[in-house]
Amino acid sequence: MKCPSCGAPIAPKFGEMVITCTYCGSGVTLGNQGWTNLQKQTMLALKVSTVEQVNTIIKPLVNNGILHRHRFEDSKPEEMSLTYVPYWIVSVSARTSITVANQAAQLAQTATSAAVLGVILGGMGGGFGGGGRRGGGRGGRRAFENQVQTCNPVASILGLKRIRIMAFGMGMGRGGGNRNAQQMDENYNFPVIALKALTDYQPHDYQFNLVGRELFDIAKLPKDVKILNGDISEEGAKTQAKTLVDQLQSQKAHAKYQAIQSMHTDCDVGDVELLHVPVWFAKFDNKGKKIVLVIDANSGKVINNTGL
Repeated sequence: MKCPSCGAPIAPKFGEMVITCTYCGSGVTLGNQGWTNLQKQTMLALKVSTVEQVNTIIKPLVNNGILHRHRFEDSKPEEMSLTYVPYWIVSVSARTSITVANQAAQLAQTATSAAVLGVILGGMGGGFGGGGRRGGGRGGRRAFENQVQTCNPVASILGLKRIRIMAFGMGMGRGGGNRNAQQMDENYNFPVIALKALTDYQPHDYQFNLVGRELFDIAKLPKDVKILNGDISEEGAKTQAKTLVDQLQSQKAHAKYQAIQSMHTDCDVGDVELLHVPVWFAKFDNKGKKIVLVIDANSGKVINNTGL
C-alpha cells in the first residue's frame, strides 16, 4: 500500500482508519472511497516540552486541599510521556429548547392547595363535632371566595357539600401560566479523540486553542516524539460529537435553570479537521490509588484527569 501523496509505502495496523505518512507527513484516512488524503490536517505547536514544566503545572493540582498538601511528594511516578495525539475537531451548532416551570406560579398553586386542605380539615372538624363546632367550620370557610361544588367522595363522607377557595388568577390548576420557554444556542469546535484506546481521556468541556494552529508539517515535530494514528473514522467522530454536545448542553441547562420540564437539542455538524495535539500523560500511584493527568502541551492546561 502506498501513500496517495508521495507514493511511499505505508502499513496501517489492523483497525487503523487515520494514519500519518512517516515520509511526507500527509494524513491518510479510510472511508467509502478507500484510503484517501485528508482534506484538512493541522497541528498545535509544542510549548510545554520538559518534565520540569509539567511538574510545575500538575503539582498544585495534585496537592490541592488541606488533606492533600503532600500528595504529589508522596506519590510514585509511573509514567511521564509526551505524544502527538490525533483529535477530530468537529464544528457543531447546538440549539436547545427548554421548558422551565414558573416557580412563582408553582408557589401560588402550593398556597392554594394548602388553603383547600385547611378548608377540608375545617370541614372535618364541623362534620364530626356538635352544632357549635359545625358553625365554627362554616365560619372558617366564609373567609374564602368563589363557591366551587365538590364531587370528592371523601368530602361527601365527611359531610362537606361545598368548598370555598380563593381564586388566584387565570390558568390555575390547568398549568396555563406555569411554564416558561427558553432557548440556549452554542457553537463548538468539539474535539473527539481519534483513538479508541484513549477514549477514557475524551475531553468533556475542553476547547483547544485553534487560533495558533498551523498546517501539519512532520518536519517541524521533534524527532523523538511519537505520532499516534487513529482508529475512529470521520463519520464516527461526527456521530460521537453530536452525542457529546447534546450531553454538554443538558448539563449546562441544568446548571442554569431549575425545575426543567422538557428539553430538546438539535445539532448541525459542519466542517471537520484532524488536529495533532502534543499531549503529556502523567501517571502516579498514591498509596495504591492511581492518579492520571492529561496535559495539553500547547496551552499547559489540563484536558482531563482521574483520581484527583
